[in-house]
Order: sequence, then C-alpha cells, then structure tokens
Amino acid sequence: MSSYSRVALVTGGNKGIGFAITRDLCRKFSGDVVLTARDEGRGRTAVQQLQSEGLSPRFHQLDIDDPQSIRTLRDFLLKEYGGLDVLVNNAGIAFKVADPTPFHTQAEVTMKTNFFGTQDVCKELLPLIKPQGRVVNVSSMESLRALKNCSPELQQKFQSETITEEELVGLMKKFVEDTKKGVHSKEGWPDSAYGVSKIGVTVLSRIHARKLNEQRRGDKILLNACCPGWVRTDMAGPEAPKSPEEGAETPVYLALLPPDAAGPHGQFVQDKKVEQW
Repeated sequence: MSSYSRVALVTGGNKGIGFAITRDLCRKFSGDVVLTARDEGRGRTAVQQLQSEGLSPRFHQLDIDDPQSIRTLRDFLLKEYGGLDVLVNNAGIAFKVADPTPFHTQAEVTMKTNFFGTQDVCKELLPLIKPQGRVVNVSSMESLRALKNCSPELQQKFQSETITEEELVGLMKKFVEDTKKGVHSKEGWPDSAYGVSKIGVTVLSRIHARKLNEQRRGDKILLNACCPGWVRTDMAGPEAPKSPEEGAETPVYLALLPPDAAGPHGQFVQDKKVEQW
C-alpha cells in the first residue's frame, strides 16, 4: 500500500467554494489533489487556472447524479492510488429565491443532487477511505434553520442518535412526495427544499460517522459535516459576506485534521467550531 501516493478529492471543484477548497488543498495537502466537475470543459479550465498559479491538481470527470460516473471515478482511484485519503463532498445545487420553477420540482431536483447524489458518492467511495482518512460533507447553516422549522416530531427523528440510513432515505423521499401532493407544510416540513436536502446531508454524516465507529474504529477516520458560511458564489449571490477563500477555511481544516486527532467526528462544524445539532 505504501507505494501509492496520497490523494485528496473534491467534488464540484470547478467553481465557487469547491474551487477555493481545491486550491487550498493543492497548497497544503501532501499528495495529489483531484478536482472533479460534472462538465469536463469547465473542469479542465479550472485546472488550467490553478496550473497558471503554479499548482498541479489532476482532473477527473464526476457527475454525482450519474452512478456510472461515480463508479468510473472509484475504479480510477483504486487503480491509481489504491484508495482515497481525503474526500470533500462539495457538489450541490440551489434554486435562486425568485426562480419560478414549481416548488415540488425544485424539491425533487435539489434532493436528487444534494442528498441522493452525495449518498451515492459515499456508497462507492467511503469503502476506499484509508486509515486516518478524512471525509468532509459540505452542508449548510440552512440545515439548522430548516431543522428548527420542522415539526417537533420531525426534529426528534432527525436528531435521533439511532436513526438509520434507510429511515433517513424514507424521510427525504417523503418530503418530495409531500411537496408533490401539496401537503408538505401540513406534514411539518419547512418551505426550503435546499434546507431539507442539507438536513439530509448533515444527518447522513452523523449516521456514517457512527458506522465508521462500529466497523472501522481502529482506522481513526474522521468524518464531519460543515457549514462554509454565506459565501459570494454563483449559487449564494454577490451580497454574501464571505469570499470563497473564507468559505473554504472550515472544510479544509476538517480535511487536514492531523493523523493523531481524535475529533471532531460525526459533528456539524462551522467556523472550525462544533455546532449543536
């Protein structure tokens, strides 16, 4: 195993926070950094931009909505590196506030990428994580806000220490179905498809951390969800207070936790501090 170089991978790395995370890892991570993007042209342009700054990321295509694309990436990582040391699940989407797309369509599309796409990446790539590896799922403060706007019954389910991945998937599917039926408010859901999708990401992180404790405790893998903050990107708009570089700080901090660190693990982290979920 030791003949392989170390490797870190960022999903959705061609712009915004993902690009800033990739740049920072290229500077600080001892090993190869793979920038992935859904669109090959945009991904290669981003790599060229970083190369012009004297950095040397690698590129690999990845569409997290496409299971075959994820498997192709998995096979590349196994062949080239024998696994993966750092995974940053950053790829995600959000509709603009003024977007006229019907809410139930927004819910379905947002959930497909932000939750189910991230889950599919985890399913294929978490088994590749090497001992002392680091996994960072980029969530959002919107997940906390959305959680507070859920009914007490839903809050209890999402905060449960024993919720299973199957139960979580059922809840995410129920939200989409409830929006289609026009009953999501009555069923206790908030009016934020993005927020609910990121509840899913945060809770999935807690579940996966728990599984790592049960199945691979000796491997000292640390897995967390984080909030980069409100960042000036295409997605969040020009009014946001943080630059992409500032948004990258917490994800990169979690990606580079030292080998002997005991935590954080299974936490929701903002500004490098653990937030109460």
